[in-house]
Amino acid sequence: MSTVPRKGIKAAEPLVPEPATIIDVIKEGPNIRSFRLIFDDPGITTAFSFAPGQIGLMGIPGVGESTFAISSPPSQRDYIQFSVMKTGFVTSAIHELAAGDAVAVRAPLGCGFPVDSWKGKNILIVGGGIGMAPLRSLLMHILDRRKEFGSLRVFYGARTPADLCFAGDRVQWENRDDIEFIATVDEKHPGWSGHTGLVPQVIAAQPPAPENAVAVTCGPPVMIKYTLAALQQLGFTEAQIYTTLERKMKCGIGLCGRCNIGAKYVCIDGPVFSLDELKNRMVDGRW
Repeated sequence: MSTVPRKGIKAAEPLVPEPATIIDVIKEGPNIRSFRLIFDDPGITTAFSFAPGQIGLMGIPGVGESTFAISSPPSQRDYIQFSVMKTGFVTSAIHELAAGDAVAVRAPLGCGFPVDSWKGKNILIVGGGIGMAPLRSLLMHILDRRKEFGSLRVFYGARTPADLCFAGDRVQWENRDDIEFIATVDEKHPGWSGHTGLVPQVIAAQPPAPENAVAVTCGPPVMIKYTLAALQQLGFTEAQIYTTLERKMKCGIGLCGRCNIGAKYVCIDGPVFSLDELKNRMVDGRW
């Protein structure tokens, strides 16, 4: 395995939801909200630890739970954050929540990005829409340890400017001189002065070098499909490219069997995988 094994104080009790309270809700886009929460047990909030790329299941008692990447960085000790796109019954109910409301959380689960093995390497991060959620945790973790890595380039795309998440973070990333951050939208929009074009096209126009590099991508399946093709055309090998497949996870602990990819289970062996681990498993941009 090339990913970071599960860790954290809740990993030993993955079936037991922990009561938590929402302390803030941030509107990221028309159908995306970020929820910051603290565990009701202060000791758990203080001791909670995870690796970028690990996930959690957040839900409403009596309604249900869904899987989300932890989008805050491990260095954030005051709260943990989940970024949620409204796509169905449970996520619609979660979008109705406000500060002070109760939720139940099972986290951390799965395996994180093998960041320690990337020390000294150039890092390329490619995100699309809500796919930036797990990449936000990774990016902020790398920025916390910036001197341990080489160059850092980020391509982030969405259909429209309104669909780009993490507005406050993006301003900070764009203003730093130790990161190259490029945001793009599919087509021209009034008031948008940034890049225009699909993410793979923007990458091809400003090609990153594959030497001593690692590429990480997450987003809509069609974006991932063409991003992988663009990266491989630039010379990135399958072992240099990573993605995360948390959207396939269901129970989170390998019991339901619904997230298998061949002999692997996303919730046990992932959700982070190198493309080398997934080769020959993708059909029309999906695993």
